[in-house]
Amino acid sequence: MRCNSILDAIGKTPLVRLNRINQGLKPQMYVKADYTNPGGSVKDRIGVSMIDEAERKGLLKPGGTIIEGTSGNTGMGLALVAAVRGYKMVFTITDKQSKEKVDLLKALGAEVIVCPTAVEPEDPRSYYSVAKKLAREIPNSFYPNQYDNPMNPEAHYKTTGPEIWEDSEGKITHFVCGMGTGGTISGVGKYLKEKNPKVKIVGVDPEGSMYYDFHKSGETVKAKTYVVEGIGEDFFPTTMNMKILDDVIQVNDEECFVVARRLVKLEGIFTGGSGGGCMSAALRLAKELGPDDFVVAFMPDTGMRYLSKVYNDEWMRERGYVESAVPITAGEIVSAKHNSGKVRELVIARPYQTVFHALKTMQEQDISQIPVFEENLPIGTMYEDQILTLALQGKDLRKLEVREVMSKPLPKISKMAPVERVTHILSHENPAVFVEMGEAKFEILTKYDLMSTVASLMEQKR
Repeated sequence: MRCNSILDAIGKTPLVRLNRINQGLKPQMYVKADYTNPGGSVKDRIGVSMIDEAERKGLLKPGGTIIEGTSGNTGMGLALVAAVRGYKMVFTITDKQSKEKVDLLKALGAEVIVCPTAVEPEDPRSYYSVAKKLAREIPNSFYPNQYDNPMNPEAHYKTTGPEIWEDSEGKITHFVCGMGTGGTISGVGKYLKEKNPKVKIVGVDPEGSMYYDFHKSGETVKAKTYVVEGIGEDFFPTTMNMKILDDVIQVNDEECFVVARRLVKLEGIFTGGSGGGCMSAALRLAKELGPDDFVVAFMPDTGMRYLSKVYNDEWMRERGYVESAVPITAGEIVSAKHNSGKVRELVIARPYQTVFHALKTMQEQDISQIPVFEENLPIGTMYEDQILTLALQGKDLRKLEVREVMSKPLPKISKMAPVERVTHILSHENPAVFVEMGEAKFEILTKYDLMSTVASLMEQKR
């Protein structure tokens, strides 16, 4: 293959079959390895398409400056175009992005301005607002704004979608993809649906982002901070077509990082945390599918961007994200508990009940703490010694409501969380932990559960 410039090497990335990480699952599983683009990510595609369109419309003139707010990868894609065509570059980026991303952009000659993550998009300090301000102030500049640029999804409609369809020989049944700006999943989803309306488009969204709740309930929830980079949003970009989605699977930071590390060790596929999240979601989905299904999971960027974070053992340990030599998940511990016959129905208290009622329930069930649920969600905990203290203080337990005195709820973890995460939480003054099993269902694990199940599980896996 001979190219006139590095830009000609963008696209036509491979569809790679999974052979080990999906052991025991029925469908055919592949990844679209878009991290093999020359700039190391899917964003190379939109870097070219957005600048081509700007040049065609006269919005970007020779010697001009490209300004963009980026999580790093779009900046890299734009930087490749700028290097080849002689443009100057200024990028705004959040302080949660990896050092490697900042260093890469600087290596290509870009000026990089780091902005705080934990602010609203409209805040003048946000990386969105700073980029817009610079675009107004710097003459002969162009602000691609990937969040509101139709060439973002269009690039994937014209290139990524057709590549996946052709390389799967039209057999694809499920496309699993992270949701950030929405360009990839919207463009690819549109193309695949046109080729076969039965293809399922499945989005992957991190806890804390707004997409999952909006898809499931139509509600716009307030976004919260999360660690994984490149997926999720705290607003709704125009480039995200929510109507193209058949389902959205929610992932947490922990499973994104742990599964990414597992993926490179088992398959040699070296991707970032967002790719790990996509893989985790695809594996969950595959458990419900059969041998006639063909799943493609999208891998957006290279793990080389995250050597100081996801692939740094110390960084992972500090946050309790540690892999096991024999990988066991919280969900598997729950299953082992059920198989041993040691599980009874989760005993709960309600916030409107009296403390006396909660105490009576605890005595009848021979338990020392009881979770407090409102509707289907844990909102607090009552402890035996806490109730004893209230009684010694002369409080009337028959009149005092649980909501008035309950402690904070027990920690929650994903069923995909590794056993090390469970032990980390239980060793930090938490008597138990909730495991989110999906569909608003929770199971509870204690130190006793770990002691009675983990050893046998490890022996089975060895």
